Amino acid sequence: MTLIADCQAAPVAGLTIPQAETSEQECLAYNNIYCGDARTLLKRVEPNSVALSFWSPPYFVGKSYETALTFEGWQDLLREVISLHFPIIKPGGFLVINSADILAFSDPRMPRIQADNISTRKSPVTREQVLAAKEAHPDFNRHQLAALLGCSEQTIQRRAENNNVRGGKYKPQTRVQLVGGLIDKWATDAGFFLYDRRAWVKDPCWANSRWHSLSYRSVDEFEYLYVFWKPGITVVDRKRLAKEEWSEGGSRGTWHFQSVRSHVTHEAEFPVELPRRVIKLLSAPNDLVLDCFIGSGTSAEAAIWEGRKYIGFDLVPEYVAQAQRRCFQAQLEIPA
Repeated sequence: MTLIADCQAAPVAGLTIPQAETSEQECLAYNNIYCGDARTLLKRVEPNSVALSFWSPPYFVGKSYETALTFEGWQDLLREVISLHFPIIKPGGFLVINSADILAFSDPRMPRIQADNISTRKSPVTREQVLAAKEAHPDFNRHQLAALLGCSEQTIQRRAENNNVRGGKYKPQTRVQLVGGLIDKWATDAGFFLYDRRAWVKDPCWANSRWHSLSYRSVDEFEYLYVFWKPGITVVDRKRLAKEEWSEGGSRGTWHFQSVRSHVTHEAEFPVELPRRVIKLLSAPNDLVLDCFIGSGTSAEAAIWEGRKYIGFDLVPEYVAQAQRRCFQAQLEIPA
C-alpha cells in the first residue's frame, strides 16, 4: 500500500488540515493529525503498523462533543473503534484505553432515588410533623399547613410527598454504569487479550465541588488504563525506563499524576505525563503511536518527546488545528 503525502503542521491561523479523502488503496502517513471520524480513518491505517494505540474515548458525561450520542450510540462507537484496531496493531503490540470506570448518565427507565438530605435542611420541620398536621387538619391546603408549622409551602410538599430525589424531581434519574466490563468484552470480541490494568490516581481538585458533600456517592479521584495485547512477540526492555522510573511506574499498579487544572484548549484533557509513561513503557523509539480521539494533541506531543512516530484523529477541526500546532511546537523544542 502507498502512503498519503505527509502534510507539515505550522502554528498559523490558516493551517491546512489533512482530510484523508483519497482512494481506499492509500494508507495514512504518520506524523500527522487528521480531521474525521475515527471509524473511517482507522480503516486507512497501514495493517500491522501501530505498536501502541493510546486514547481516551468520550466518557458520555455530557461534554459538548458528546451531546448527539445516546447510551446505545456510545456503546456502538467504542465497540466499532476497538474492533477496527485489531488489523492495524502489530503482533505483540498494545491497545491502551484510558477511561473513568464509572459512567453516569440520565436514564428515564431508572426508579427515582429518594434522598432526605437532613444535613442541608433549612427548616427543622419533619415529615412526621407534616403528616400529623395533615391528619389533624384534613381540610388545610399546603399554604395553610405552611402557616401552621412556620415553614415554606415547598417544605410542606417535600416532606409530605417525600420527593427529595437526586437530580431533581422533574429530570430523568442518573444511572451509574461500570465501564471496564464493557471495554473488556468489546476488546476480547475483537481478538485482543487483557494484559494489564493500571489506575491513574488524580489529585483531589474536586474538594470544593458541590458533589463533594451533598450525597453518599464518592468523588471519582482515579481513572483506569486498560491494557490489551495483540498476540505476537512482545519485546520487554526495562532499559527504556530509568531505575527510579521503573520503581515508580513500570512495576506499580497505581500511577499518580496531577490532573489538568484549566481546560482551555479542550474540555477533557489529561496531563502529558500520562501518555509519556505509557509510551515509554509499551513502545520503542521510532515505533508508531496512534490516538484516534486526539483532542488537543497530548498523546502526539508525548510521542514526539519520546522519539516515536504518531498519527492522530479528531472530528473537530479546531482541535485538529490545536494538535498540529502543539506537535509543531514540540518538534521545535526537542534538542538537536
